[in-house]
Amino acid sequence: MSAEATQCGLRLNMRRDSVLTIVPETIVLERSQEKEKQTLEAISTALMQFTPEVTFQEDFSILLDVSASLTLFNGPHALCTRVTKTLRSLGVTSQIGTAPTAGGAWLLARSKRQEGFTFRRRTLSMRVLQYRLSLLPCDLLPKAIPYRNWLNDIGAHQIGALRRLPRAGLLRRTSKELICELDRAYGEETEIFEWIKPPLQFSARVELYDRVEHTGALLQSGTSLITQLIGWLRSFQRAIRAYTFFLEHERGRLAIAPTEIEIVLAEPAWEDSHLIRLLKERLPKIQLTAPVIALRLEVAVTEAASPINDSLFPEPGGSLEDYHRLLELLTARLGTENVLIPSNVEDYRPEVYNAWVSATTRPPKACTKPAINSRPFFLLPKPIALLMRDERPFYGSPLKIIRGPERIEAGWWDEQSAARDYFIAQANDGSCYWIYLERSNDARWFLHGLYA
Repeated sequence: MSAEATQCGLRLNMRRDSVLTIVPETIVLERSQEKEKQTLEAISTALMQFTPEVTFQEDFSILLDVSASLTLFNGPHALCTRVTKTLRSLGVTSQIGTAPTAGGAWLLARSKRQEGFTFRRRTLSMRVLQYRLSLLPCDLLPKAIPYRNWLNDIGAHQIGALRRLPRAGLLRRTSKELICELDRAYGEETEIFEWIKPPLQFSARVELYDRVEHTGALLQSGTSLITQLIGWLRSFQRAIRAYTFFLEHERGRLAIAPTEIEIVLAEPAWEDSHLIRLLKERLPKIQLTAPVIALRLEVAVTEAASPINDSLFPEPGGSLEDYHRLLELLTARLGTENVLIPSNVEDYRPEVYNAWVSATTRPPKACTKPAINSRPFFLLPKPIALLMRDERPFYGSPLKIIRGPERIEAGWWDEQSAARDYFIAQANDGSCYWIYLERSNDARWFLHGLYA
């Protein structure tokens, strides 16, 4: 139930008619245990970015063992802040408790504020934990609920009073499970959990509450899916180079194929802020063919995440990672085909070796460089056939060969073979050109490059 509903006078367990009488515009949703299960699984996956040791607990709770993560996330306060922010991005509210024991943290998180009494749900001290647990009502213990009337009759309203009862008599009147539950919460018995194991392949889906006709309204749902993805990636220490959103439309007889949004990265990434920023850039440019009823995120290929390597003397203009993120941002805004970078392709043909590829495409491996010290900086998109005058190639004036040849024979593997002899030629005005003689039956001269 939302905070707005509480302010209007609504309470839990009220009848539907009473709710609509007090606030007629209230939206009452039917409970779905299947959706609650899916929500818990989504939350647990997202929280794996803080620790791989995550498990479910009664009363729709999730336990995290963060003892090994406190230093990494700058202490318990900063960690709790990040956990709360993550849960908020998933669209859920939370109540967090921290303690040296999982059972103690769970009881603190379930405790309610009492008037005139300040109670804190977070502690790292066993002594303080035991003191605070003794002030909690016995009703918070699931194993004590069957004995509620008997405990009230003897005046054991708080867990502290329950703990002070003779242990042998308490065991005869209640159960061994209740004793064990108390001992685990107080750190007097070892806690054993079966941690959740994430799936080997990531695929997450969220259904929308209504038909969405504008892509801007999909950002919240997309953010929640990316948050789950980050938890999954960090649990496996993996990174991604591309991820795809599927905007699902009508199903059934009027089914429409999903709209795909593929976002490609220049470098492997595993940070939510960067992935969400790229999604923000792409969504406004998508034209919907039909209303969206669900959103799905899939990742097909991942790779090992590289550790952050901070330089002792960082570059004034920014790091290489900042440069790649700029390319990814420009690609998201302008399109894959409009943001290109030079790349050396493993080929001896100049027009192939000096290629322009998408900024977010993994650069191919560079081959052993041919003798390119004498090659020009600028290559023509298409070689120009040269005229012949006095048995010399002509381009504005007769060209004089001053260096060469450099023989290139390549391309037979893709049926675009090239057999050429390259030369550096000089015109009457001193300009230099890179020309080649095509080695064929009909040998011809071509201009291929210009020198500065």
